[in-house]
Amino acid sequence: MSVISQNVLRKAKREKKEAEQIYLEDSEEVDDAKESELDTLRIKKRKKTQKEHDEKLALEQEREMKKLEGFLFGSLYSPVEFGKEDEEKTRDGLDDSSALFYVDHSANSKLSLDEEDSESEEESSDEEDTKLRKPVWVDEEEEKTKINIAKFNRLRKLRKEEDESLISGSDYVSRLRAQHAKLNPGTEWAQIDSRARVDKDSDDEQSDVDAVGDLLRSNEDLVVKSSAKLLPGLLECSRFKDANAEEPSNGPINSVQFHRNGQLLLTAGLDKRLRFFQIDGKQNTKIQSIFLDNFPVRKASFLPDGSQVIIAGRRKFFYSFDLVKATVDKIGPLVGREEKSLESFEVSPDSSTIAFVGNEGYILLVSSKTKELIGTLKMNGTVRSLAFTDDGKHLLSSGGDGQVYHWDLRTRICFHKAVDEGCINGTALSTSPNGSLFAAGSDSGIVNIYNRDEFLGGKRKPLKTISNLTTRVNFLKFNHDAQIMAICSSMMKNSLKLIHVPSFTVFSNWPPQNTTLGYPQCLDFSPGGGYMAIGNNAGKVLLYKLHHYHDA
Repeated sequence: MSVISQNVLRKAKREKKEAEQIYLEDSEEVDDAKESELDTLRIKKRKKTQKEHDEKLALEQEREMKKLEGFLFGSLYSPVEFGKEDEEKTRDGLDDSSALFYVDHSANSKLSLDEEDSESEEESSDEEDTKLRKPVWVDEEEEKTKINIAKFNRLRKLRKEEDESLISGSDYVSRLRAQHAKLNPGTEWAQIDSRARVDKDSDDEQSDVDAVGDLLRSNEDLVVKSSAKLLPGLLECSRFKDANAEEPSNGPINSVQFHRNGQLLLTAGLDKRLRFFQIDGKQNTKIQSIFLDNFPVRKASFLPDGSQVIIAGRRKFFYSFDLVKATVDKIGPLVGREEKSLESFEVSPDSSTIAFVGNEGYILLVSSKTKELIGTLKMNGTVRSLAFTDDGKHLLSSGGDGQVYHWDLRTRICFHKAVDEGCINGTALSTSPNGSLFAAGSDSGIVNIYNRDEFLGGKRKPLKTISNLTTRVNFLKFNHDAQIMAICSSMMKNSLKLIHVPSFTVFSNWPPQNTTLGYPQCLDFSPGGGYMAIGNNAGKVLLYKLHHYHDA
């Protein structure tokens, strides 16, 4: 073989080998690209699977949370509808176990009439169970247990009658729940709305009838809150932020009074300022302050219609503040009178007459509209205290002769007078809002409570004599439903007592322990009885919440 042919063969083999090597390299690159693509798809699939798993887990957790909240608080997110819960359970069961079995829907269409009836009965029973909302667990020992609620002071507030002692465990639990609801109002959002449970297919008229039936089935909300009896012994109350905390007085507080709306409170004292506060128990915002030059205020009072404030001091004149126009008018001296002081007065419930204590036994009657003297009444002794009856037609007065006078304001004559038992000098008078009772205090600290009709009929014996004060009685006040009466003396520290009027006993926990009332000067109850404001000599107005009453 020639040398040329050998070189050609050798060159061909070399080229063939190089071509094979290039082909292998290309195939390896293709394989690597395919493997990388597979890895990318595998990662994306894994991420998608993980995301779906996380979403499913989040949905399950949210469903469990809503289910738990439904058990605790009722239907928060959607009203409960009968039959829906079973459908959801069935649907959840299908989703969880769809890989294990399938449902033959054709079989459901061939159910017998008996089976359909049985299913409808089961659904109705489930609906009734859902509507009744039976407790998860009931303690069987509650019915067997007996609780003595008269043995401990903290349980006596659960009594419905004064002589009640032993009650069952279940009754004890229900009363505790009712007591908690009374002390912590404002949880209506947690109450189950019975009307939300009415089936959507029922007509509106039938649902209204059912709602009215539910309302009339019990008188709990209609009667108990408005006319509940206050039990004697302990008074449930709480100290709130001082009513005048934003601007305390620089002198003793001589007058505090709530407006008829229950939110506005006036305070006045020897610092010559009349202040108004909006009472909410938290902020007690100051609304306005009025300075009266050279006029230390001895008494200030709203007219019952809420339109004006009468302001008096040891001067021949007095002031009238118009709440609507925000103007102050100076009135007096009264024509034909020489009184140097008009510091004590009372306003009639119909806002028509203002009665001032005058000199030498005179009572000055002033028209609240014209602010002019319209008449006078004359006692045998000096006048120290006045009180109108609930209808405004009669006026009671007492003073230095120890007698209680009854005046007819239409004829302006005294139609009855009698001695207040054990009294030498009368210092305070107060009548109950219903007009059946009146109380008379003296300078010896004795307070007598009388039935007015019996007193006018000739019976001189008081219903009860309260002797818890030892110094002169300066102030008497009944609350709006005449279940509480406050008596106070400004001559002794903490000398303020609250009387349970139906039983004529003193509340044993008042004044509260470790609480200093100072020297009380005046007091007022809010129109609904929920608040009690006390003015003292330190220029503070103490504010208390009486838990028995729900309205301010």
